[in-house]
Formats: sequence, C-alpha cells, structure tokens
Amino acid sequence: MGAVVSALVTASVAFAPGVAADVQSEQWYLEPMQAEQMWKVSTGKGVKVAVIDSGVNSRTDSLKGQVLADEVPKNVAYGAIDDYAGHGTTMAELIAGTGANGRIQGLAPGAKIVPYRIQLEGQAEGEEERKTATTLEALQAVADTDAKIVSMSFGSPASDPEIEAAIKRIASKGKLMIAAVGNHGGEYIEYPAAYPYVLGVSSIDESSKVSDFAASGQYVDLVAPGENIPSYCRPDFSTYCHDRQGTSSATAITAASAALIWSAHPDWTANQVTRALIDTAGRKWAKDKPTQKAGYGTIRPRVVLADPNYDAGDPYSDPLGKWNKKDGEKLVTEIPPSSAAPSPSATGASQGEGSTSANKAAGAGSKAETVSAESSDDGNTLWIAVGAAAAVIVIGGAAFAVLRARRAR
Repeated sequence: MGAVVSALVTASVAFAPGVAADVQSEQWYLEPMQAEQMWKVSTGKGVKVAVIDSGVNSRTDSLKGQVLADEVPKNVAYGAIDDYAGHGTTMAELIAGTGANGRIQGLAPGAKIVPYRIQLEGQAEGEEERKTATTLEALQAVADTDAKIVSMSFGSPASDPEIEAAIKRIASKGKLMIAAVGNHGGEYIEYPAAYPYVLGVSSIDESSKVSDFAASGQYVDLVAPGENIPSYCRPDFSTYCHDRQGTSSATAITAASAALIWSAHPDWTANQVTRALIDTAGRKWAKDKPTQKAGYGTIRPRVVLADPNYDAGDPYSDPLGKWNKKDGEKLVTEIPPSSAAPSPSATGASQGEGSTSANKAAGAGSKAETVSAESSDDGNTLWIAVGAAAAVIVIGGAAFAVLRARRAR
C-alpha cells in the first residue's frame, strides 16, 4: 500500500450506461479457493462485517441490498455511504459483493456490510474532514454494535494508547478484528495490525509467493490473495482499475473467509474462528513457529467448511493468548458466556507492541518467500503456505493517510 494509487494502475475498464465489464475473470483466487464449493455450505449469511475505510457506496450493482447503513452509530454515520476514494467500496465488494452485472464477486455474498467512513489525509478536506469520524471514534463506536467482524484495510506506523484501548474493548466484546500489515515492504508492521487481539494479514500472488511490497515482521498472522485484484479507481464508480495490489485486498478476503466460517458455525466464539483460520492455514513449517513473512500460513476456509465435525477447540481459550497478553494481563470479556457472540480476545494481534502476531513471530522460523501449493484429496489445489505518530492509512496499493493513519493495503 505504500505507493500512490494511480501509480499502481496499469489499466482500467469503463462501464457503459447500465452495462458493467466482467471483472470476475480477474478474481483469480475464487477458483483455487473453491468458492463455488464453499458456497454450497456457507455464504456468510447472518454475519455482519464492519468495514472501516473511506466509506462504502451502497449503490453499486454488487452492493445493492448488502450495506446496512442504518446500523452505523449516529455519531460516526456522516458520509458512511459516500465513499470519496473508492477503496472502501472495493473492500466491501470483495467481502460481500453479489457480483451482479459482472461487478466484483464477494467471497461471502451472504454477509452484510456495516460501513464506517474515517478521515484519510488528502481525501476528505475542510468541512468534509471535520464531519468525518476519526479512526478512534469509529473504533469506539463499533465496539457496541452487533457486527461480528471488523475489517481494517488501513494502517499507521505509530501506536496510539487511546486506539489500543479501543481495540482491547472491541476484543472484549467478542469481535474478530482483521487488519492489513502494510505495503511499504519494510520489516515492521503497521497499526492496528500490530495491536494485541488483531489478526495481521499479508499478501500473496497467483503463484502463492509472498508479495514483495508486503510488510514483514512479528505481527504477520496470515496471508491471502492481494495482487492483481480489480479495484475502483475513481470515486464515480464508473471504472475498475486492474492489476492493483496491496495487503488491503488480502485483509478483505480474509474477513470474508472468517464470515463464511462463522456463518456455518454461528455458535462459535471469535477465539474458535481465529483458531480455525490458523489451524487450517496452508504452511510447510511447524504451527508453533510462525514466520515473519507469512505468519501461520495461507487462509484455507474450505478445509473448515468441508468438515461438518470440525473441532475448533475451547471457545474461551485465546489461541493467540501468549502473544496477546502482556505481563500476565487478562482480557475481561464484557459478554456473558451464554451469549452467542464470541468472547475473549478474538484475534492474534499483528502489528505493534503487545500484538499477537508480533510477539508470536519472535520465535518465528524461516523467512522463505514463496508459498507452495498443496494437492487436496479432491484433486483441486489450494495454497499451502508461504516460506518462511500520525496515522497514515494506506489503501489497497496506494498510499493515503487518515488523520493521520496511513491506509495500509
């Protein structure tokens, strides 16, 4: 996400009035992930995903009926369905788009999107910037909603104690947070992926190789498709750009994968969904030795959905507890054990101090840069694993900053 958006665009396709070019053929990951097969088991129905981004245009063909704008808390609702950059809408379509009229097909088309618009530097200006929620305000608001998953395709190089406190409160509500690790190619992970209880996601290409632009470090938890993904490149939503890259898209696809699993197992907690993602990730190294480039490996939700008797383990035991808890601290869940919503810490933080991923990678193994493919029993292949101060927000391959949080991905 480090470069300017336009620099990542190599081609675009315009839509004639009422007609959309078919970009689904560019969604190369749908076939190897066996999307059609997974949708026979789960489409993500019943799961709400909060997308904290540049806003979400609920009027695109692929998102009609998919966006729950009325469920955004009023104090942060300004511009929620007025996407000024196109990035948030792309993320929403990758998660829950219906694919209508050839637009982007979401991996979890049965899920619903709750849109949050935050301040991105250089995007919302003047009065628009003043009215748009800050990252902190959006995080504080989402904690008290019934969205189960929080998708954050943005990042900042700096930690903020207030934002970390908001992250911990969201985790205490039993929600699963997923964030992009960054597109700067450096050996450090951006926030919020580096905070405790947040799953940090990096990117791979069609050959399952970890993307060169992706950040690496102790807070990478999982990898997912993030290269050559179509994306809106103009705020009028008349055009998709091609060959876009960034950990943003990988984050959205991971959020959709979590939605598929949670929909199939509505009684699971965030801990169990997290454990399922980690345990079934494709890798060629020991599970207890996550790498700094690929974490625990490549997402493979199909493995969970293919087994109706899949055991996700203890619902109240944090699978990334040793990384999430610092100095013996414990996360106090505010949700009764009897609640259907997930409890304890949801994800394994990916960036920043105290972040699950980060500490986890401290004992990481190799840093191999390619992910090999594994043949499944049914003859299909799935990625197996990869080898080894102000908030600036980076958006899908381009760099933007949110008051002052760089939109990573």
